[in-house]
Amino acid sequence: MSATMSGSGSAPCRFAHYFIICGIDNETGLEPDALAGENFDQSPLKRTFKSKVLAHYPENIECNPFDQDAVNMLCMPKGLSFRTQRDSRTPQFHSFLITREDGSRTYGFVHTFYEEVTSPQICSAMQTLHQMHQAEHNASAHNCPSSSSSSSSSSSSSMDSLASSLDEVESPSSTSSSQGGRRNCGCSGEGYDSVRDTLYVSKAICLITPMPFMHACKRFLSQIHRAVISHQPPPLPLESYIYNILYEVPLPPPGRSLKFHGVYEPILCQRPGVGELPLADFPLGEAFRLLGVENLVQLFTCVLLEMQILLYSQDYQRLMVVAEGITTLLFPFQWQHVYVPILPASLLHFLDAPVPYLMGLQSKEGTDRSKLELPQEANLCFVDVDNHCIELPEDFPQFPNKTEFIQELSEVLLSYGLSPEGGNTSPEPAVTTQTSMLEKELKSTSLSELVDDRRNGNLGGEALDMLELLQGNPTLERLQALAKRTGVKVARLETLAAGQKAVRDESVGGRSPVEEEELRNAKLNVQLREVFAARFATMFADYESFVIQNSPDLESWLTNREQMHNFDKASFLSDQPEPYLPFLSHFIETQMFATFIDNKIMSQWEEKEPLLRVFDGRIEKARLYNVRAPSLRSSVYQKCTFLKESAQAIEQRLRKIDHMAIHPHLLDMKIGQGKYQQGFFPKLQADVLASGPTNNKWSNRTCSTQRRVDRHRQQNEHLVLDNDLKEKYMQEARNLGKNLRQPKLSDLSPAVIAQTNWKFVEGLLKECKMKTKRMLVEKMGREAVELGHGEANITGLEENTLIASLCDLLERIWSHGLQVKQGKSALWSHLLHYQAREEKNEMLSESPVSNAQERRKPESSVGLPALRVSVIQDMRHIQNMGEIKTDVGRARAWIRLSLEKKLLSQHLKQLLSNQALTKKLYKRYAFLRCEEEKEQFLFHLLSLNAVDYFCFTSVFTTIMIPYRAVIIPIKKLSNTMTTSNPWLCVSGELGDSGILQITKNVLEMTFDSAFRPHTHISIAFKRQNLGKLTTVQLGHDNSGLLAKWLVDCVMVRNEITGHTYKFPCGRWLGKGVDDGSLERVLIGEFVVPCNDEDGGRGAKTPPLQRSPSQIRRISITSLTGRGNKPTTVQIQESIGEAVNNIIKHFHKPEKERGSLTVLLCGEGGLVWALEQFFHHGFRSARIFQKNVFVWDFYERIVAFMENADQIGDLQEIPEPLGPNCESFCRYVNAINNMPRNIGKDGKFQLLVCLGARDRLLPQWLPLLAECPVITRMYEENALLRDKLTVSSLVGVLETLSDFPITLETSFTKSVEL
Repeated sequence: MSATMSGSGSAPCRFAHYFIICGIDNETGLEPDALAGENFDQSPLKRTFKSKVLAHYPENIECNPFDQDAVNMLCMPKGLSFRTQRDSRTPQFHSFLITREDGSRTYGFVHTFYEEVTSPQICSAMQTLHQMHQAEHNASAHNCPSSSSSSSSSSSSSMDSLASSLDEVESPSSTSSSQGGRRNCGCSGEGYDSVRDTLYVSKAICLITPMPFMHACKRFLSQIHRAVISHQPPPLPLESYIYNILYEVPLPPPGRSLKFHGVYEPILCQRPGVGELPLADFPLGEAFRLLGVENLVQLFTCVLLEMQILLYSQDYQRLMVVAEGITTLLFPFQWQHVYVPILPASLLHFLDAPVPYLMGLQSKEGTDRSKLELPQEANLCFVDVDNHCIELPEDFPQFPNKTEFIQELSEVLLSYGLSPEGGNTSPEPAVTTQTSMLEKELKSTSLSELVDDRRNGNLGGEALDMLELLQGNPTLERLQALAKRTGVKVARLETLAAGQKAVRDESVGGRSPVEEEELRNAKLNVQLREVFAARFATMFADYESFVIQNSPDLESWLTNREQMHNFDKASFLSDQPEPYLPFLSHFIETQMFATFIDNKIMSQWEEKEPLLRVFDGRIEKARLYNVRAPSLRSSVYQKCTFLKESAQAIEQRLRKIDHMAIHPHLLDMKIGQGKYQQGFFPKLQADVLASGPTNNKWSNRTCSTQRRVDRHRQQNEHLVLDNDLKEKYMQEARNLGKNLRQPKLSDLSPAVIAQTNWKFVEGLLKECKMKTKRMLVEKMGREAVELGHGEANITGLEENTLIASLCDLLERIWSHGLQVKQGKSALWSHLLHYQAREEKNEMLSESPVSNAQERRKPESSVGLPALRVSVIQDMRHIQNMGEIKTDVGRARAWIRLSLEKKLLSQHLKQLLSNQALTKKLYKRYAFLRCEEEKEQFLFHLLSLNAVDYFCFTSVFTTIMIPYRAVIIPIKKLSNTMTTSNPWLCVSGELGDSGILQITKNVLEMTFDSAFRPHTHISIAFKRQNLGKLTTVQLGHDNSGLLAKWLVDCVMVRNEITGHTYKFPCGRWLGKGVDDGSLERVLIGEFVVPCNDEDGGRGAKTPPLQRSPSQIRRISITSLTGRGNKPTTVQIQESIGEAVNNIIKHFHKPEKERGSLTVLLCGEGGLVWALEQFFHHGFRSARIFQKNVFVWDFYERIVAFMENADQIGDLQEIPEPLGPNCESFCRYVNAINNMPRNIGKDGKFQLLVCLGARDRLLPQWLPLLAECPVITRMYEENALLRDKLTVSSLVGVLETLSDFPITLETSFTKSVEL
């Protein structure tokens, strides 16, 4: 790590690594910058020309090699700018950073100013260019009086159009001075005349530092520039100050402050301590001012969820402030993907990257946002910094406690006098060139440090002694007064005297306004960051409990990293407050969270990562103050308690300086070189700046400390694992789910770009494999766990998160390598192109179903016409949904629908089979044109057919859906006819259809594969999404001669998703037949489609809403007949299992429970089990008489009790049963008095459901067993007459009393209790 320069201190310990000068190379002259995007329609003054690194000192540092191309590109991202005397030439400051491939960063700070062009060749070249430009426009003026910007619209690629749209308007010069009579045909401004005008060109001076000390570097560079433009030369040559900051100013140690010297003023900087938040010097207050609290919190959420973030501003420094500010706030997490806060024009192709990124793009003044065509916008957060607005992606979860969080941040901002809304305030004062300001600042120069600095052997002490000597000499004082009267200035002496006065003022406690402002910014920064850090400390207070650490050593953990679960996500989410879940379920799937957990696991074998160490310390501290049990999670907002403490630590460091750097001093320089010339940056003497001092005590001391630390670290690493092997494993482990860490700015050859694109393709395929595997493992639940995969279940929330993540991945795949972008969703755009071609082919062939469309018949679809299955058909369904307004929304809805129909892989294969279209839309390197990878991708998606998803039905709950219901009578033609008026009501988890009247005797006949005829009644209807279907009410009005009707089942199909439900009946509807029912409530079961193309045959999910070990349903009619009678053990087991299933239902999270109706009334449900119990030993069949039903038994009990009550003879009934008698009679009478004709078995079902709901079943059972009526209606061996069995059953039913059972309205309507 440590690299000792010849005579220099260890580079990592130094404040600055390089000093750089960029500008125009007079020898090569004007070179157009092709990479920045040429635009010859513009005036030559507004074109982009190549800049060069003119000089950098030192030549190279081993630990931070100098990357000339990258530095030049970022120092002057838009190349050289030219101005004339009429234009504004205000100096600009901006910063940048370079992220290496391993993720480490170095920072650059740039001061750009304008210098007069003295080269006659360059002035002459500019004059020639301007004359040519003027001649072209004069010639074309009569052809094109309007703007020529339309030429960019026919651009061959979206990136080209982006470049051209950025270059359309750049207006740095003041347009107010242009003459009204001048032709304005693409040639704005005054132009350039070498005789009349003075030409200026931009030049940049830059510091490269290992840490982001922005304020200190900004002040140092501005003082260097002031020295260049000052009327008087600086106190020392510029080399002295540059040498000082490169070699003699150290990095402040952690928790300490440092003062060093610029040209005119001292400069302060401080570094946080080991337990504090890491250094962040970019002004967060400025970021909040630019965006406002609300927008910044939304942007912060997008960054946390690793979306694609594009910042957009005219000002490079604003881009940097927002980017660095937002990544600083991520503590304890770190951005893991592409990070380029300032994207040079030559790197615009990186916006095509199908990975999460955080990039900043410079806008030109007057450029319209609508003209900015970005390759992909489906998952993009676009931040227009200058206009304080933000465009968010769709399906965007809110940050937990967002309102209270914004309120707390607003309070902090208001305490510093800043508005939480943000917006335009006056811009910061530009670096002034006026001498009056300079003289004013010279007077405030503080010289107290020179006194303190005598031990360094500097000139400061001697100068002060001289001042004291002169001030004490009356003769010299008279000479000075005489000189003043005659107009001669003794400047050096006046400066010293003014400085000494300033020292006296400061000793009283005064500080310069600049220092006060820096202190205020530093305190605001840390307090805002503390509020964000406190949110994470609250949300992840117990994260350690859910970290899975099951590896014996680091090597085995790194080797098996991809196959292992490191964090118990399901348990963690179940422990969180409900409002946090939408955000947290997305966040724990991100790369930054995975890396954070990886660091936590690795901390048991190696030194803790610094951010993790600080965060764990925070949590530990919070636990000491907070005694609440970790299990009692609460969504109550907890404010940050560290605000005052953190601000005091910073104030203390900045008010009491811990370290003082060596003062700049004269160097051993050649006389005559680097002569001062006002307004021109001198040519520095390279030999004196090439290397540092050999006898610097500080350097030696710091280097030895650094070497000791390095030695200790290397020993630790050697003990654990060979360092190279470890690094290899680490990179592989951390690159899981990532494609590219950082673009290399310095190499832009076609080969490198191709290699980068190949990395994207490989990364997308790997990500697809991981996502589909995770979705399968989670969805298959218990089945998968038995096979040795992962966690036991998946919550509805997690499922939705994984599907949203799949939608995002598909959108990124379809965005990769686009020729021309159309619309915000690349996938939907491709689908629309496909639809247009297919519909055109359909019209030409005049066939209703083209070859791209197939038919598929679901299982058990007797009477249901085959659904037309095609990409186009599903697109039309989505296009007819008026609730979805955007292309991104339509694409996601189409993906969800295809996934639910198990057609996603098949549809995408069909879409991509049109190779001519794919070639037209995509470049050669695009993922969709890599045949082998595309096939693997489709195969991974095909594996999702192994499980059932309801991701469309459960999300789009308000849309109108067409349904088709088919009533299938028993297959005897005489029983299929009815003269009555039948009706139907379909109910689902989200609502019911209402009563649907069916036209009588409209029989349809179909033939099955064996040409057997089937008759049925069919009805189509459209209703708001009913969700998963649960029950059907079927009835008729009993009119006409053939009123009795024998129904086999009802089939209902969702015509969009194709999901079919079967509602078995097998009973008569009619008076005087069966149990006399005119209306039945039927319980539905989902029909799993039998599709030969499904990839996951044999690995189905268990049937929906059905327990795995259920006995097949025994119908009531068979129970009363001969044979198939269950044993007493089977009956008791079935009751226990039915009750157990209901209890399990309530122990699941609310959103995952499914239908309670099925558990009560469906196969193996409570009603079915109790029916078996009451039928055991029941004397139902009578010779030459009607069958007797259990409901007849109940009615006789009620009659007995009411009769006994009237004659006052209730002695036979024990006293405690009195209230129970009353409730039982009330419920039975209420059911009998209903206007509905639901039959005796239907009444029994309703009584059981109401008794379970109102917790009365355990009280009624002993009553029924004790009533004398039982002896006449039950055999001696009946279960109901066995007191031990009844007592046991009461105990089982009492366990349901703890749960709130709710019934569907289809059961309870018309019951007056």
